[in-house]
Parts: sequence; C-alpha cells; structure tokens
Amino acid sequence: MYRILIIEDDAAIASLLERHLTAWGLAARCVEDFRRVIEEFTAFDPQLVLLDVSLPFYDGYHWCREIRKVSRVPVVFVSSAADNMNIVMAMNMGGDDFITKPFDLSVLMAKIQAVLRRTYDFGALSPILEHRGAVLNTADASLTVQGARVELTKNDYRILQTLLERKGSVVSRDTLMEKLWETDSFVDENTLTVNIARLRKKLDAVGLEGFITTKKGLGYLVE
Repeated sequence: MYRILIIEDDAAIASLLERHLTAWGLAARCVEDFRRVIEEFTAFDPQLVLLDVSLPFYDGYHWCREIRKVSRVPVVFVSSAADNMNIVMAMNMGGDDFITKPFDLSVLMAKIQAVLRRTYDFGALSPILEHRGAVLNTADASLTVQGARVELTKNDYRILQTLLERKGSVVSRDTLMEKLWETDSFVDENTLTVNIARLRKKLDAVGLEGFITTKKGLGYLVE
C-alpha cells in the first residue's frame, strides 16, 4: 500500500483528499503542524507528497526544497496559483507534476497513479478494480464503497474480483465455480447461487442495487 502525505492547510480539502485516497486503497495522512513538516514527512516516510503552494509559516516551494535535501520522493503540487510562473517554479524546485484547484478527483487520482507508475516498479502497484463507486483492492482483498469498508468472505472477494476483471463481459457459472473452489470435483451449482445471493445482499445494503446482473443460461455480468 502506497503512502501519500498531504501538505494542505485547508482542512476541508485535506480531509477530502485523505478520504478519497483511502477509498482507493492508499495510505493517506495530512500534515498537522506546519512548522514541523519535515519531521512529519520523515516519520510517515511517504512514497508521494501532495503539496499546496500557499501554506502557513513557509510556502510549498520552501518545503519542496527541504524535502529534496533528504529524499527523491515524487512531489505533486496542488494549488490555485496556476499561472505559468508558479508552475515553472514548482517544476524547478523539484516538483513532478502540478494540479490546479479546483480539481476533479478522478483527474487527481489518474495523475497520482501515473506518477507512481513512473517512479516505482509498475508491477508493484496494488491493482485497483473500480465500478460504480465500489473499489476492490486486490492487494489486501478489501472492498470500500464511498470510503466505507465492506466485509467480504473469501468467496465474496473471488466472485467480485473475477467479475470486475471481466467487466462488461458475461462470466459463466463454470468459470466462477472454478475460481471459487479450484477443483475439478463436482460442486453443487446451488452453492454458487447461494454465494451470489449473499454477496448481492451485502452490495444492496451499501446502495449498489443491481451491481451483479444475471444472464439466464449464460452466467453473471458487471456492466
């Protein structure tokens, strides 16, 4: 799980970023003492920093310079000061990207993932499967919906993973049964039906009604 440090003095924006990043399976933390940014940076040891330009005591450029003295961790500036001079200065200070406020959360997430891919081994990134606000993190087999964690059994997880990996395509009952029980031995098909029904009940409870569609005689589909 990648650790993201948020250096943002607007409490509402900082909290929004922390919740969104956590929902995507990342470990996020907000700086609390803007006099001790480097101390908090060192203690958390992040793999990416989101850094505002306008901060109390010292601006983001100062802290980027200080971070660069001790680390090559990627720094993504997030600021409403998006004129060319500020963007150029951010890059010259060691920034890796610049995101303008107000920002779209999906664009922000895409940029963060792109920076992580460029910086670290792509194969080491935790695969994230997402649909309709449901985020399945295959690194720790967790499901979050709008930031809230949903408890999954092993079979719940395997069903969701298989359907989301093939999103838009029908997955046969035989394929699901092989994924769940990994055996050529006979398994009563009703057992799969019961597992699907239990998973649907959990998804319905968090507002994901109709998340899994039944294609009669063919299998199941997430679309």
